[in-house]
Amino acid sequence: MKECAMTQEFISYLKFEKHFSEHTAKCYGADLEQFTDWLLKRTSGPETGQDSPIGWNPDTGTATATAVQTSVEQLILQVDTEVVRAFMAFLNEQHYSKSTTARKLATLRSFYKFLVRRNYLNSNPVITIKTPKQDKKLPRYLEYEEVQRLLNSPPADTWLGARDRAILETLYSTGMRVSEIVALNMDDVDFLGEVIHIRGKGKKERISPIGSSALQAIQRYIEFRNKRMQHDSDFDSRVLFANKHGHRLSTRSVRRKMDKYLREAGLDPAISPHTLRHSFATHMLNNGADLRSVQELLGHQSLSTTQIYTHVTTSKMKEVYDQAHPRDHMESSFE
Repeated sequence: MKECAMTQEFISYLKFEKHFSEHTAKCYGADLEQFTDWLLKRTSGPETGQDSPIGWNPDTGTATATAVQTSVEQLILQVDTEVVRAFMAFLNEQHYSKSTTARKLATLRSFYKFLVRRNYLNSNPVITIKTPKQDKKLPRYLEYEEVQRLLNSPPADTWLGARDRAILETLYSTGMRVSEIVALNMDDVDFLGEVIHIRGKGKKERISPIGSSALQAIQRYIEFRNKRMQHDSDFDSRVLFANKHGHRLSTRSVRRKMDKYLREAGLDPAISPHTLRHSFATHMLNNGADLRSVQELLGHQSLSTTQIYTHVTTSKMKEVYDQAHPRDHMESSFE
């Protein structure tokens, strides 16, 4: 990212005050870097017909380091609504999706709101700009039979296989995020109470029930894990799901392992660990759970985030109805 005290201050605020994850903070940072790059090129590029007032280097097509340091903050503070609209038009010309454009606009809205709160500016130039209307995309989920095929893919007779099966069982049984499952410690699982302690986004914590099948898978994995730990003094005894070196598993490793088992189960490789979260929510609603309960189980801050699953279950009900009542469906089409 370009050296800019205000953007660095904003990223620090997201990480240490809002408790955003490192990944989320990096995404905000990347969006701001693109915006500041665009501002610099827009102001000092050769297409303006000006004499490179802030140090444009025609050989490299970039602004010099000195120019960046002296101008980027000034450019950020001079942004008005029309400049933001021009940036949105630029993103459209570059064929960014509506969802990506909306995310970048949300980044700018949060950034300028922060600048107003910190008294860098008197007003937010982004506040009056509406978010592009999004195409409604229903979350993908697996059918029960597909979930079963995936859960049965890892071998149960090795410690890594038992670990992977326990991870997949836990993801589906609780609907937790991948970042949440890798953060689990041994004492987060209450086998007697059949609940699990989850640390979610923004350091928010919740207690979630966990099914007996997942608990049995975890228990079997722990038996392997404890034997392995006896012969490895470097093994982190606090961590629940460890890698082959005895340290905390990464989210990337979980995704890589799931890709392997998707192939073995003959399922679409485009499916992600988050699909198990979608499957959990959809199956809960299909079996009569109320929306508020699913919201709490998923750790959603807003009920509106959870409501998208009602569209999934409604679509499924219509599909089942049409299959069961083809005559009714035909008659309705002629009304």
